[in-house]
Amino acid sequence: MTLGFLVIGGFVCLMMIGVPVIVAIGAASVAGLYYAGFGDQSLVVPQQIIDGAAKPGLLAIPFFILAGNLMNAIGLTDRIFNFALALVGHFRAGLAYVNVLASLLFAGVSGAATADIAGLGQLEVKAMRSRGYTPEFSAALTVATSLVGPIVPPSISLIVYAWLASESVARLFLAGIVPGILVAISFILYIRTLAIWVPMPREKRATLCELGKATVEGIPALIAPGIILGAIVFGFATATEAGVIACGYSILIGLFYRKLKLSALWDALEQSASLAALIMMIIGVSQIMGWLFAFEQVPQAFASGILATISSKGVFLAFTIALLVLIGCFMEATPAKIILLPLLLPIADMFGIDRVQFGMVITLSLLLGIATPPLGVGLYLMSAVSGVRFEKLAISILPLLIPPIIVLILIAAVPEITLWLPDLVMGPAQ
Repeated sequence: MTLGFLVIGGFVCLMMIGVPVIVAIGAASVAGLYYAGFGDQSLVVPQQIIDGAAKPGLLAIPFFILAGNLMNAIGLTDRIFNFALALVGHFRAGLAYVNVLASLLFAGVSGAATADIAGLGQLEVKAMRSRGYTPEFSAALTVATSLVGPIVPPSISLIVYAWLASESVARLFLAGIVPGILVAISFILYIRTLAIWVPMPREKRATLCELGKATVEGIPALIAPGIILGAIVFGFATATEAGVIACGYSILIGLFYRKLKLSALWDALEQSASLAALIMMIIGVSQIMGWLFAFEQVPQAFASGILATISSKGVFLAFTIALLVLIGCFMEATPAKIILLPLLLPIADMFGIDRVQFGMVITLSLLLGIATPPLGVGLYLMSAVSGVRFEKLAISILPLLIPPIIVLILIAAVPEITLWLPDLVMGPAQ
């Protein structure tokens, strides 16, 4: 346990003073290797980095990142927004509902919260501000609704969890559908309640012709999740192959609508390569820490310590949620999962918690970190996109975190919310 406290404590301290996450993980891991007596690290460190990043299952990540960026490049975000506007814009607080619905639809093709903010963020905030919504509320709502992205399939975050937990990507993707819809509904209920006291405009009702046109234009975005998920669930493709299908589908749509320009394609490739390289490097460096913990049996010692103080599944889940929400405020989700899952999964297994349900609890808990300071990647990105100061945005988003927290508690308390659909489609897990 001493080694675990040394490594994790060193990592947290380095993060708090502003050291980049990759350097912080690497430095803490190397210090742990020296403490454990591994004097010659010239072979251990590069070998573990390569072993961590060179996993076939992780190859899906860059393809889904590229698919999301291609969707942005061909302007599919505009079509999604226009479809949502025609569908629910005429209600009171219509554009706020559009924000939620558009994020839910875009989640089915992007798989990442940052892609949602970068793709839909500027469009949504500009539209809401022009209709009288405050800049702070418009920007905060856009960040909050982006939390749906990594829950609804295809999800890059769930692919990482599937690799770490040795779980089925198909089951996790199916498990994310109901929680993602519940998060969207919770935001709609919040907006509906807020609209009782705060005046919010409504848009002109779309005619049947306008609704039909918006639906036809939005069909490529609406059927994309079905193509991707169906290919994985029914065994036509692996997660990696489904990522390739998503990229090919995006390119075909761009060519069909004549929206795919070479400059946009190059930008999408460049952005995807940068982000994928960053994620894979984090995974590779984190592997050093995971290997060291496994070699020194830190997870077993951690599990024994937790079980000595926590005697029920409910208390353990509450502890896990509180821990991960706190960790998410200071650490990105991917390294947090790689570091903490080897410690938490054995305990979840001892309490009989299904790994698919546990994955949804962990994913949503860490997701809240993108919308909370001081790390708050989503807040920084939205501040740059919208021009709203970070401090004002951080304060405005606090009430909007209540809906997803309520859904998180429901997911932890009622396993059937996440397990019902995977069990229905694929049968109960063996």
